[in-house]
Amino acid sequence: MTDRRQTPLEPEHIEPQMCTIDLRLSILHQLPFFQGLSHDAIAAINPLFRELGFEAGETIYFTGDPATRLYVVAAGKVKLLRHAPGGQEVLLDLLVPGDFFGSLPVLGQDTHADTAQAHTMCCALTITGADFQGILQQYPAVSLALLEIVSGRLRAAHEAIHQLSAAPVESRLAATLLKLADKLGEQRQNDVLIQLPLSRQDLADMTGATVETVSRIMSQLRKQKVIRSGRGWVAIADREALAALVEQ
Repeated sequence: MTDRRQTPLEPEHIEPQMCTIDLRLSILHQLPFFQGLSHDAIAAINPLFRELGFEAGETIYFTGDPATRLYVVAAGKVKLLRHAPGGQEVLLDLLVPGDFFGSLPVLGQDTHADTAQAHTMCCALTITGADFQGILQQYPAVSLALLEIVSGRLRAAHEAIHQLSAAPVESRLAATLLKLADKLGEQRQNDVLIQLPLSRQDLADMTGATVETVSRIMSQLRKQKVIRSGRGWVAIADREALAALVEQ
């Protein structure tokens, strides 16, 4: 691996609101509830989506805001935040291109259940509730697929909040690293590099712990050669050891 003081992450250059038509069509094709649609259907749906650009750290919407739009990450990364019963802010998920977020009354939610914030500079595609309801009426199969996907996400969100009070910090941190590796990992020789700049604060938010506790555990994992890490990057060297921590 690269020296700890140097980042092995590949730099990501995002130009907000610069989505080409090919990128837009490719992103819409990736949406799980659109995967059964033909290319012609996707091309007809594409004009209903508007492009929005966000700077890193900019809030897209807050918990409790009216749910009037559905969003899709086209370029960059977005994080979803929620407050746990104890009051701490929990980073529920990091979304990458092709992931959708937000909600609509047609999905049973009049307000957003979480806060969405740009993790990096990003470009999102967004559609109004009225236009999306028109798609659901025209393509009934989309409705069924979407409801199943949203139900699964809600269950996962509730489970994430529940883990904050039930699992030890070591287990929560190990589960978080494995989740990020599965979603954003890139094989580098014997390691899996998580292709995302990650601060100790980010990891603390995702595990509902303090920065000091996360730093201590990360240091232990590094000494045990379970992970490699440096300023803003993490690579998993021993996946089995992390999985064993999750089981604990």
